Order: sequence, then structure tokens, then C-alpha cells
Amino acid sequence: MIHLFYCPSMAGMAARIQSLHPLDVSPGTIDWTYFRDGFPNLKIENAAALRNQHVAFLATLAKPVEMFAQLAVIFELPRYAVRSFKLILPYYPTGTMERVEEEGQIATAATLARLLSDIPLTMYGPTQIVIYDIHALQERFYFSNRVIPRLESAVPLLKNCIKDEQNLSIVFPDEGAWKRFGRLFPEFPHIVCLKARRGDQRGVIIKEGDPQGRHALIVDDLIMSGGTLIECKKALLEGKAERVSAFATHGVFPEKSWRRLENQGFHTIWITDSCPGKAKQVRDRPLFRVLSLDADIARIIREPLTALDT
Repeated sequence: MIHLFYCPSMAGMAARIQSLHPLDVSPGTIDWTYFRDGFPNLKIENAAALRNQHVAFLATLAKPVEMFAQLAVIFELPRYAVRSFKLILPYYPTGTMERVEEEGQIATAATLARLLSDIPLTMYGPTQIVIYDIHALQERFYFSNRVIPRLESAVPLLKNCIKDEQNLSIVFPDEGAWKRFGRLFPEFPHIVCLKARRGDQRGVIIKEGDPQGRHALIVDDLIMSGGTLIECKKALLEGKAERVSAFATHGVFPEKSWRRLENQGFHTIWITDSCPGKAKQVRDRPLFRVLSLDADIARIIREPLTALDT
């Protein structure tokens, strides 16, 4: 049995995971209340029963205001002598700030990794931290040896949607995306783009591949404002692509920036529900298709965790 705890934003996903495996996954309960000064007043219900049990926590740290309360719970759960602990963090929110280019800048991806690296050990070893399509693979090395970062991908969910496509080319908006995802699409032709100056403007040009007559599917880890997608689409249509779609694991969409993409001529935009609030906003919009991580997360938390389980 796995005891699955979750933050309020992940309640819907947690319920769906539990419904998939009602005999294997038991929902945990946390009292998420706050004092008048805004600081959390938290309680893990029936915490003593967690001794020698498998425990998982489904988190979203995308909103800094919610981060402190969740970190308090994440640090406390292993202290109840749990057998194992998995932190499911579908979106690593500071991932885009993973390096510095001048003195004084702070790589907050490393800061968050240092915080999470101090999660207490369980009775049978370190915590696994499960992250989907982290922005830069080298970020795994920001974590200490006290935890095990486990990098997963949502690309198999996309590939299940496009398996019958006959005229598809996979487009990478920059070389970073190609390095992260190129090996995952060996069965499709590749198109690699890069950001460059086009006259007085910075835009996107095609470096490798030919989109002519193809359904061009742009693949990246996340969408923020959508500007890169739009510029990439322009380059592909100038190259006579038949149509252009896009996929990103994380639809971050600050300030509802998904609205910017709705009248740009995209055929389909796939995202996952790694950022549940934003996924809810676009789920019923005709342009968007939301792929659920529920079943994949259920698979991960139900895996045998110690030699005694095999």
C-alpha cells in the first residue's frame, strides 16, 4: 500500500490516481490551514500510522507563496520512520534559471535543488524526486547524494497520439530542445531551428531539415509567453510546411499567455497537466489537447521500492 499525500492544487490528480488503483493507493490527509499572518498551520492526519509504510507526496512548487507550506510537509513526512518516500514534482519551476552569465546572477534551479537535497532519509534509504522533462539535464547534478533525482518524460504520451501520422516531421525550436528530445523521435524526420537575426529583428530560422509539405510538430519542454513558438511557426510556414502543431510538457502560461496562441494558425497544441491550474484553463479550448500524467505517475509510485517488496 502506498500512502499518497498531495497539496491542494494537486487534489484532482491525486483522486484520479487513487481511483486507478484503489487497492494499492490510499489517499493521505493534511490539514492545510493558515494563521492570520499568512504562515501555515499544518497537520498530517494519522501520522503515526505511517511508520514503515511507503509514502508519496504529489507537489507543485510553481507558486512561491505555496512553496513554504509544501516544503514543511515534504521535510516532515520521512521523519515518521516511513519505509520509503517519493516526491512527485512534475514541473521543476526554477529550471529555466539553471546557469549564470554574469557575476551577481543567481541560479535558482541550484538553490531549489539544495533545499530538496536536505529531505531526511527514510528507513530504507534516500527520497526519490520524480521530475518530468526538466529544462536542462545537467540539473540532476545540482542535487546532493542524499536524494535520488529521477528524470521522466511525457514524450511517450505524445507519441501515442501521433503514432499513426504519415506526414509528420518533428521540429526542435533550438539546439537545446534537439539535444533533450531528438533521440526520442528516431522514427520521424527532424527539423532543427535556431534563434537568429532577421534584418533588424531577432527571430527563428531553420538550420536543418525541410518542412515543405509536412505536418511540422514543434517539441519543447515548456511554453511561457509563446513567442518562440510563434516565431518558429512563421519560419516553418515560410518553408512551405502544410500545417504546424506544437507540444510542450509544461504549459506554464503566465498571465494567461495561452490566449496569445489561439489565433496564430496552429493546428493543435498538446500540453500535460503538470501545471494543473493552467491545464484546467485551456482544457476546453479548441486549440489545446491536455495529456494527463495520472497513469504514468501511478505506475511510478506503485513500483517495488525495496528488496522486501519483490
